[in-house]
Amino acid sequence: MRDRKRVLASLEASFREAFERARDGGDRDEMARLDLEFQRDQLQLEVLMDIRDLMRREREAPQEPARDEKSLIEEGSALIEKAGALRRMARLR
Repeated sequence: MRDRKRVLASLEASFREAFERARDGGDRDEMARLDLEFQRDQLQLEVLMDIRDLMRREREAPQEPARDEKSLIEEGSALIEKAGALRRMARLR
């Protein structure tokens, strides 16, 4: 699995190359579009990598003993809240 710095460096390198081509061609509209797309893609990748890191931590966490029904319901509510927060973040793009 590629680490965070490598992924973001790869993204930056590809956008920098396209940005320089647009700048050399004097295409200011393309430069502005690329800049906006870079910021959007960077944010999306960071969110996805955060989710990946959280999932990895969950998988590596020691197994918990069986819990009662009330704690399972509370955990389900917390997951629903997290899913709602992710959904709201996705709408920002």
